[in-house]
Amino acid sequence: MRNWPLFDLSITTPRLELRLPSLEDLDELGDRAAEGVHEPGFMPFMIPWTDVEPDQRARGTLQYHFRTWGAFTPANWSIDFVVVFEGQVVGTQGIMTKDFPVTREVGTGSWLGQRFQGRGIGTEMRQAVLHLAFAGLGAEHATTGAFEDNHASLAVTRKLGYRDDGISVHDRQGKPAGILRFRLTREDWTEAPGFEVHNLSACLPLFGLDA
Repeated sequence: MRNWPLFDLSITTPRLELRLPSLEDLDELGDRAAEGVHEPGFMPFMIPWTDVEPDQRARGTLQYHFRTWGAFTPANWSIDFVVVFEGQVVGTQGIMTKDFPVTREVGTGSWLGQRFQGRGIGTEMRQAVLHLAFAGLGAEHATTGAFEDNHASLAVTRKLGYRDDGISVHDRQGKPAGILRFRLTREDWTEAPGFEVHNLSACLPLFGLDA
């Protein structure tokens, strides 16, 4: 799309492609959500969007992406890529920020279909958006967080070199739960081989950056 070049933006890694989803991709992502993202009785998300019936999870996934497309501005944006592994959409990896030209700081968030977990995909897709942030957009900081009992997410974060950045307490389904916060600086980021951002130049004005 000439007037929305973000749809041409993608990141490739040794095993994955991250891209803005087509409608067909979103349909497949909805299928992954319906199949399941985590074990029953465990809630890794601040907003418990998975705590509904499978068909509602699928529709809610599509609606979330439609909302983020419509709300995108240079001052406040979120990009949610679909993650493609061996020809299948397996999950989604987001990168988001406010006032990026000033703060040079991004956050990340993701989920991966349960049957694709345990293969290192979560680490590789986080590395992909960190490559976009630091190598592509000139970020200085990347932040993330996870509940104290979300051991898989915490393992990815620590593996990639983030440092502790405090703790906050949130209402998780009516009970207090601690979120561990982390920060990765440009100096601590390690660029991995085989990661490449495609078609970024035309998108830079949408991020509030010079092309």
